[in-house]
Amino acid sequence: MKQLSQRLPVPDVLRGIAIIAMLIAHAARFYPDAPKPVQFAVGNINDLASPLFALVMGMSAQLTWNASSRGGLTLLQQALRGAVLIVLGIWLASWGTWVMVVLAHLGLLLIIGVPLLRLRTAWVASAALLVVLVSEPLNAFARTQTWIYTADPVTRFFADLVALGGSYRLTNLLPFFLLGGLLIRHGLRRGPVLWSMAVAAPLAYAARPLAEKVTGRELRVSGTYVDTLHDVGLVLAVCVAVVLLATASGPVRAVADRIFAPLKVWGRHALSLYLLHVALIAVWILLHDRVLPSGIDPGGWAMVVILPLVLSWCWDRWIGIGPAEWLMGRVTLRPKPLRQAETRGAAAPEDAPAR
Repeated sequence: MKQLSQRLPVPDVLRGIAIIAMLIAHAARFYPDAPKPVQFAVGNINDLASPLFALVMGMSAQLTWNASSRGGLTLLQQALRGAVLIVLGIWLASWGTWVMVVLAHLGLLLIIGVPLLRLRTAWVASAALLVVLVSEPLNAFARTQTWIYTADPVTRFFADLVALGGSYRLTNLLPFFLLGGLLIRHGLRRGPVLWSMAVAAPLAYAARPLAEKVTGRELRVSGTYVDTLHDVGLVLAVCVAVVLLATASGPVRAVADRIFAPLKVWGRHALSLYLLHVALIAVWILLHDRVLPSGIDPGGWAMVVILPLVLSWCWDRWIGIGPAEWLMGRVTLRPKPLRQAETRGAAAPEDAPAR
């Protein structure tokens, strides 16, 4: 019998949630003076997006390994995917938008993380824990190495991807990637692991405010232990909620299926959605003489959030696979038909995250 994780829509749904979180986070500039509750919500949405994408990338990579009979070819294909994401990330960063593009970070994550998922489960778990433990001191050490800041552009670029990035780093994304692979190995189902995640989520999330209360100062530096625990709490909470809905029955499952339908579409089109979203932000900036938003602009918000989601839904309904995903399949030697027959609840083994 197939693993339950392979019959559930969980990876696509989580990817859909992650891409929506990214769109909303980037569009926050259109509401610079939002009420504090809104700022709090958007802040958490922003914090959720990249680690959730890393988790789903790990899930997708593990599903690809599970379905693979040619390890060398799979490694090559995933390495090509990572290289394409790095190139796209560099290209998008040159567009002059306010978006902190994460594509290159996720590309390197794919190149480094995929081979690790060939290890035994105990070794994967140990590697994830080790990276968590060394992440904060390694990030801090890298910041003290002044020679990096005057190094050649290539060295500085990869130093940013690994440890120096202000918002994203391999050191902090890799544990989520490995956790995604471990969750697929276990199976996305109700049981002791899921209940443990449900208990751990609020405890991890509470670590930062408790630490701030004890120390009397804000602890918002990205990449620290408390910041990682904050992200862990958000990711685990969303993952638990989606698995519970996906494994429900009766009226709850019927409602969940309706909620999941558009999320799965947007999850399958994540890379196309992201590229379109950043392009629309670039267009908005050009239309406003390269002046960033300075006041409330609901039209701009709808242009970069609602419009891409609507276009993605229409594309899926009348054409099929997202254009960026179709091209990615061609470039990485995994060509996909434009219109794919969808098996109920099947999770796509490929991922296309971006931010």
